[in-house]
Amino acid sequence: MTPKLLTTLQTYSRPLFVGDLLAGVTVAMVALPLSLAIAIASGADPATGLITAIVGGFLISLLGGSRVQIGGPTGAFIVVVFGVIAAHGHDGLVLATLMAGGLLLIAGALRAGNLISYIPEPVIYGFTIGIAIIIGTSQLKDFLGLTVADLPAEFFDKLHALWLSRGSLNVASLGVGAATIVLIVGLRRLFPRFPGLIVAVALTSGAAVLFDLPVDTIRSRFGDLPATLPMPHLPVITYGRLVELLPSAFVIAFLAGVESLLSAMVADRMINSRHRSNAEVLAQGAANIGSALFGGLPATGAIARTATNVRAGGKTPVAGLVHALTILVVMMVAAPLAGYLAMPALAGLLLVTAWNMSEPQHWRHHLKLPVPDLLLLLLTLVLTVVADLAVAIGVGVAVGLALRLRRRNVPPADWHTPDR
Repeated sequence: MTPKLLTTLQTYSRPLFVGDLLAGVTVAMVALPLSLAIAIASGADPATGLITAIVGGFLISLLGGSRVQIGGPTGAFIVVVFGVIAAHGHDGLVLATLMAGGLLLIAGALRAGNLISYIPEPVIYGFTIGIAIIIGTSQLKDFLGLTVADLPAEFFDKLHALWLSRGSLNVASLGVGAATIVLIVGLRRLFPRFPGLIVAVALTSGAAVLFDLPVDTIRSRFGDLPATLPMPHLPVITYGRLVELLPSAFVIAFLAGVESLLSAMVADRMINSRHRSNAEVLAQGAANIGSALFGGLPATGAIARTATNVRAGGKTPVAGLVHALTILVVMMVAAPLAGYLAMPALAGLLLVTAWNMSEPQHWRHHLKLPVPDLLLLLLTLVLTVVADLAVAIGVGVAVGLALRLRRRNVPPADWHTPDR
């Protein structure tokens, strides 16, 4: 369970540091707008996204079992974080995240990292696509500039409220959001190694300010972003709150463990390496405790940012440390500028993120799955969207393991790791 950082430092060199430095700065430019957008979509203050990327990302790289893993807030947590904040407030989320970190430390100490191979693959795909659908619908209000007094959390009620408010469509918001999507996709295809996310969001937000377009910005909605990290503090802890938040803590721990190990597996295939699963789980536990102490969101390995790190030339965990420190420097120096980022631009960014999470390139493969596996995928997807993420995961895993026991002679799934 030795962190990869200690192993890689034994043969570290100046050329490796130069590569890690450039990669870390590059992935930080990708992580900045994403961290802000994910926090806002989760119903939290945008600064909490930066805190999570800085504290959680630093600890994941410092203690983790992957050479190139990049940690921070991810889209997979938007649904559960939004629900916890709505029901228990931000202080409740902090406590649930703190508890999840403890659960992950226990799982790592018990060497439970290898248990991911027993989670049915259709369950992973089902709740991932379901989360992507929820994220996409949650961004329509800002993307279209609709005026909705109180947007419901329940999926069908939300669609109904959005439809009723269709008359308040803001053409300027739609234009800024659509332009952001076009720029993100275009820059990604033309310059795949270039941090196009921040360029696209900055350009469209700058145009909104320059032409004085009637669109919301981070500053107009949330005020100025802080230029420093807050002091660490513990949330209010009582026996009743621990019991009340335990189910949410389990969901956060499950998502953090699965997402981080999937990301590490993707990275292994990209760099022909092998991660240390139990060290990675322990790092996720430490990262979530650290993030919670600073008032941040749940943290985990981010697949898209990890892939960006690899493509940018990152070779060791030092790149992840540079990524976190770069975001901290930007927060201290350029926090006022971030306030001008337009909400429709961030909504466009999250719509692209949701589309990538759903992995449309694999839909044809899903349709060719055996009928029981396809039904399991659809069951998990539907429960994620219309019921609750905890219910979807619990039912999906139970049904999936029952199907595997029924087959008995079928070997564990040969994971087809996602690209999101």
